[in-house]
Amino acid sequence: MCDTVAKSASALVEIAWPPEVDFILSALEAGPRPASERQRLVRLTHRVIAQLSLFSAQNDLPPDVLYVRHVNVQALGFLTNRQLPLSHGGLLRVPSLQGRTLAIYCTVLRCRPAAPGWFEGAVYFNRPQNAFAPSQPGAAVVRALQESTI
Repeated sequence: MCDTVAKSASALVEIAWPPEVDFILSALEAGPRPASERQRLVRLTHRVIAQLSLFSAQNDLPPDVLYVRHVNVQALGFLTNRQLPLSHGGLLRVPSLQGRTLAIYCTVLRCRPAAPGWFEGAVYFNRPQNAFAPSQPGAAVVRALQESTI
């Protein structure tokens, strides 16, 4: 069974990006940096909306909306307005760097309060997602934008 499936991006486009998300993201990025960087992989800024359907959720509940911060081949960082249960698995629908929506099996790694009513978190992918490798088309544009804001 394939872990990544190309789908239509139209379902994710209908969700609005709240202005408070930009405010919280800028506050997180302006905060203090750790003394030593623990990340082994390059994280690409990837500001898109994703949806997470947890396997443990009731069938009649809509997927959780994730406002993506950054991504690499192993994980994705996000903001959401609902605290997600740690270590729960699910199916993540997220646009790739090229704009195609991917369906990726993942597990909630972290979800902690970031601001009143908002939570910062991360999911890790059950298998590496080469669509988010820095060598992929679209990653060069993301890197150029990151460098211009430093």
